[in-house]
Amino acid sequence: MAKTLLRSGNLDDFQAVGDNGQSVFDSALQIRETLRLRKQPLVDYLAIPQRNDDGDRVDWYAPLEGKATSWLAASDAQRKQARRLLESALASASALSQRCRQSDKTALAHFGALLEKALQFPAANHVWLVDGKPVVTFWGFVSINEGLRDDILACLNDVEPAPPVIETLPAEEPEAPMVKPQLSEPDAPLLMPTPEPTAMPVIAPVSEPAPQVQPAPAAPAPTRRKSVWLLPVAAAVIAAIAGPVLWTSLQNPSTPAVAAAPKAVEDKIAAVHALENPTPVVAEVKPAPVVEAPPLPLVQASISQPEPVVTPPAPAQPEDTRNAMLMDADQVKIGSTRFLNGSWRVQVESRDPITGKPPSLRYDIKNNKGSVRVTHGDNIVCRGEVFSGLHSSGELMIKTRGNARCTDGSRFPLPEITCKSGEGNVAQCTARYDQNTLLPLTFKKASA
Repeated sequence: MAKTLLRSGNLDDFQAVGDNGQSVFDSALQIRETLRLRKQPLVDYLAIPQRNDDGDRVDWYAPLEGKATSWLAASDAQRKQARRLLESALASASALSQRCRQSDKTALAHFGALLEKALQFPAANHVWLVDGKPVVTFWGFVSINEGLRDDILACLNDVEPAPPVIETLPAEEPEAPMVKPQLSEPDAPLLMPTPEPTAMPVIAPVSEPAPQVQPAPAAPAPTRRKSVWLLPVAAAVIAAIAGPVLWTSLQNPSTPAVAAAPKAVEDKIAAVHALENPTPVVAEVKPAPVVEAPPLPLVQASISQPEPVVTPPAPAQPEDTRNAMLMDADQVKIGSTRFLNGSWRVQVESRDPITGKPPSLRYDIKNNKGSVRVTHGDNIVCRGEVFSGLHSSGELMIKTRGNARCTDGSRFPLPEITCKSGEGNVAQCTARYDQNTLLPLTFKKASA
């Protein structure tokens, strides 16, 4: 039957009580056996102590199977029911203690005195509920610098329920007032706008004087106005040209005036054509000046080696867990250690100082009891006894009853192993040899 580990602690942290120089803890197993033979219900409410090899620490295991819950974490209804069971069992045990102390037999009277002190325990955090029933750890002890309590269960009255969590809704923040946007005057541009080019005036063309023909009545008015405006201009041009010609003809009578007439007419016609078709003015476009860039300094070229490409290390591959010990979650939940039954090869990450090889450990466990076989050095074989238990927090503890005996007559220290369920329920274990030596180890299945 798997025993659930409820609590562990140092004996120096508490003060043992007893009678006539003998403590209750030294006779704990005899007291539990006597209560069992006398069919006292208190035997199921007293945890089973197990002292370590050094004698300074003790583990307390539940005498019942079931889910363990601390007294502080239990509900009010569970506490009331457990307290009624504990009060009834204490009343029956107190009556038995009183009858034994009145006996004429010294041994029986001494048992009665020890039983009276055995009902003491330090505080409420040393009481657990296993399957709804109370189980007391560190019974036969009181806190340091404290005496015996007249009311044994008075410390259970000091447990205050957890304060209720009051959830407050956040206060609604007032809506921010609407702020109308204000448009400011635009800033003056940093650069003056480029003036648009002024269009060249268009000079209306001058038409040739047409022969005097009766004008049509449907002629548009704008054409008559333009002709009227051009008549004075044409007259002035003709007068300016004809004047010198007539003057020259008068000074030179030998030159016939008829010869100058066609020349004057041609000049007048050319002037009229010039007015009708003015020569377009083409602006001269000067190319922008070319600004030469300053010469760049010349440096002797060199060929640099490319930087080496650093390839990131490949992610570590997960360790092969095919034969690893799996702490089944359902079994751990009910306090069972069936997953531990069988033979296991244990690999400790330490090396023998002589051979440089790690010691070989093989555990054979069934129903929380078994043996360990160690091979180290020059094929030296050592053997020892081990036992296991499951803590209420789900931790697996594997301990030994002393050092292993070796074939060469020596003793080999065995570690205290603690395992927790990791990823994929794979057991993650550590081995503690002393207060300063903690090494990781792995369990591999050897056979069923």
